[in-house]
Amino acid sequence: MTGSKTKKRKPAKKNLVIVESPAKAKTIEKYLGRSYKVLASKGHIRDLPKSRMGVDIENNYEPTYISIRGKGDTIKTLKKEAKKAKQIYLAADPDREGEAIAWHVAHLLDLSLTDKNRVVFNEITKDAVKNSFKSPRTVNMNLVNAQQARRILDRLVGYSLSPILWQKVKKGLSAGRVQSIALKLVIAREKAIKNFKPEEYWTIAAHFQESANKKQKFAANFYGSKGKKQKLNSQSAVQAILQKIQRQEPFTITKVTRKERKRYPAAPFTTSSLQQEANRKLNFKTRKTMMLAQQLYEGINLGAKQGSVGLITYMRTDSTRISQVAQHEATDFLQTEFGSQYTVRKVHATKNPEGAQDAHEAIRPTSVQRTPESLKSVLSRDQYRLYNLIWARFLASEMAPAILDTMSVQLEQQEVQFRASGSKIKFDGFLKLYQDDQKTPDNILPDLKEGQAVHLLDTDPEQHFTQPPARYTEATLVKALEENGVGRPSTYSPTIETIQRRYYVKLNGRSFEPTELGEIVDNLIEKYFPDIVNIDFTAQLETELDEIEAGKEQWTTVVDKYYQPFSKELVAADQKIEKLQIKDEPAGMDCEVCGAPMVIKLGRYGKFYACSRFPDCRHTQAITKEIGVICPRCQKGQVVERKSKKNRLFYGCSRYPECEFVDWNKPVGRNCPKDQHYLVEKKVKGGRQVVCPNGDYEEAVQK
Repeated sequence: MTGSKTKKRKPAKKNLVIVESPAKAKTIEKYLGRSYKVLASKGHIRDLPKSRMGVDIENNYEPTYISIRGKGDTIKTLKKEAKKAKQIYLAADPDREGEAIAWHVAHLLDLSLTDKNRVVFNEITKDAVKNSFKSPRTVNMNLVNAQQARRILDRLVGYSLSPILWQKVKKGLSAGRVQSIALKLVIAREKAIKNFKPEEYWTIAAHFQESANKKQKFAANFYGSKGKKQKLNSQSAVQAILQKIQRQEPFTITKVTRKERKRYPAAPFTTSSLQQEANRKLNFKTRKTMMLAQQLYEGINLGAKQGSVGLITYMRTDSTRISQVAQHEATDFLQTEFGSQYTVRKVHATKNPEGAQDAHEAIRPTSVQRTPESLKSVLSRDQYRLYNLIWARFLASEMAPAILDTMSVQLEQQEVQFRASGSKIKFDGFLKLYQDDQKTPDNILPDLKEGQAVHLLDTDPEQHFTQPPARYTEATLVKALEENGVGRPSTYSPTIETIQRRYYVKLNGRSFEPTELGEIVDNLIEKYFPDIVNIDFTAQLETELDEIEAGKEQWTTVVDKYYQPFSKELVAADQKIEKLQIKDEPAGMDCEVCGAPMVIKLGRYGKFYACSRFPDCRHTQAITKEIGVICPRCQKGQVVERKSKKNRLFYGCSRYPECEFVDWNKPVGRNCPKDQHYLVEKKVKGGRQVVCPNGDYEEAVQK
C-alpha cells in the first residue's frame, strides 16, 4: 500500500473592512467574526499638498490630491490586504468627512464607485454594525462633493490670505473663513465692553410679616406706584417712594395668584450643546470634550466577557431626534428605577436648530442599562464624567416634567406697590436625575389672602449699575457660532483651537480676550476682505454646502461664486496694504548676556523679552510677574506668574532652571500649621480658599 500526500487547503478569503481609527477597528472586528478583517486608515490618507495651493483655478478648481506624508506604511498594508480580500467594505464615520475618507480610500484601492461597498452606522453596537452590512450602498458623491467644496474653498481662502499677512504683518500668521468670524465675534464683544457706559439703577427690598402670626415673614420688591411699573434711576427717586410709605400703617394684599407651572427637560445633546454643557459643568475645553466623546463612541473595553463596546452614538450631530427603540428602552428603565410617574405619556416635542442637517440622531448612550456607576471601574475619571453627563441628559429628556406650585402676591399702601413671588416643587420629575441651568426654587410664601393686612418690618434700598456684556467663554463662543449659522459641529473645536494657537486671542481665566496681534489681523481682513468676516455671507455658504449634499447644487459652481469676488479683493489688497511694523517696546533693563538694552517682542505665544542686538545676541526671557512670595523650595528666588504654551497660568521660581519649583495654584507665603507644607490659594465655588496641598488643612472661603 502506497502513501498519498494530502493537499493543504488554502485559507478562505476574508472580507476587508476599512475604518478610520484602530480603536474602532478593534471593536467592530469583534462583532463581525472570523470571516472579516478590520483595518484602520488612521484618518485621512489623501489630501491637498501642504507646500502649495493644490487647486487648479483655471481648470474648474480641479484639486490635486496626494498621499499624506507618513501614511506610506498604512497605504501599503491596505493595498496588500485588499488584493487578498473577498469583498472590501468602507466603514468610515457617517458624515461628510467620513464619506470623503471612504472616497479617497476607494480611489487608492481602485474600487469602482458603482460598487455597493459603503456601510454606515450611528452607534458601534453588535446589532447596529451587523445590520449595516445587510444593506451596503455606494459612496454618496453628493456628501463627498459638499466636503470637497468646503475643503477647496478653505484652501483657496487660507492659502491666498496667509501670504499677504506674512508679507504685510508677520510671518507664521494665518486666516480662514470660520476662524476670522470667531475672532471678529471676540473682538466685537471686547469693543462693546470697552464702550459700555454703566447706568445707575436702584432696587428696594422690603420685609413683611403677617399680623396674625408674628413668625411668618417674607420678602418683597418694589414694583411701582399707581398701578404702573416704575424704574428707580437715582437716590432721590428712592427717597420719594420711601417718604410716601407710612411706616406704622399696614400694607394690604391686593392680589394673590396661584398657578401650577411645568418645567420641561432640555433636549438630548447635539455636538454644540454637549460642548457648551461640558465646558460649563465640567470645565472641559471643546477639544477635550470631542476627544473623550470619540473614545466613548469608538469603544471601551468592558472586560473579558463583553470586550470593547461603543458606549455612545455618533458624536457629530446637529439633531435632537431620538430613535423609537432608544425611547422605549429609556421608558422601561425609568419605570423600573423610578416608577411610572416619572415617564412621559406623550413624547416631548423637540425642535431641531434652524438649518440642522438631521443626518444622525442626538448623542445618547447606546444602552441606558449601562449606568455610569456600573462603568466607573473601566472608565477614566474624565470619560466617566462626560458619559455621566450624556447618560443623565438623555434619560432626563425622556422623563416627565417637574411641576411647581407658584404664588405671586401684590401689596399696596399709599399707591406704592411691592410684589413677592414664591414657588415650591410639587413633583420633581426630570430634576430627580438632571439639574439644568435654571435655579431650583425654594422660596415659599406664607398662605396669604386678598384683603389681608401685613406689617412692614424694614426696607433695604440698594444702588446698582448695569454691567457690560460678558466676554466669550468656549461655551458661549460655540453657541454664538451656532446661532449665527457659521461652521458646523465638527468645525467649532478646531476653529477655537486655531485662534488661540495663532495668539489672536488668549484665555483670561475662562474668558477670551483678543490680543494686539488679533486686532491687527481683524482690522486688516475687515477693511480689505469684508465678505470673509461677514457673518451672513459665511452662513449662506453653509446653506449652499447643504444644497450640494442634497444634490441641488454643483460644488464647482458654489466655489466659483465665492472665489471670484474674493480673487478681485486679493489683487486690490496686495496693492493697497502697506507693510505694518509691530514695533518693539523698550523693556527698561539690560541683557544679562551682552549688556545691550532688552526689548519686548511679540511672538507666537505672546510677548517676551529679547535682546535688542538680535540676531547677534539671541538671549530671551519670559515676561514674569512677581507675587511677593519667596520660593518655598529654595528660599532664594521669588515666586512669579508664568504661562504654559496653552496659555494656562502657573507659578514658578524666578531662579529656574536652578530651582524647578512649580505649582498650578498660587502660594500665599505661609505654611500649614499642621505639617508646615506651604499653603496655596485655590479657586473654589463661591470664591477662593487657602488650603494645604496635602489635604489636611483648609481655611474659610473668601468671596
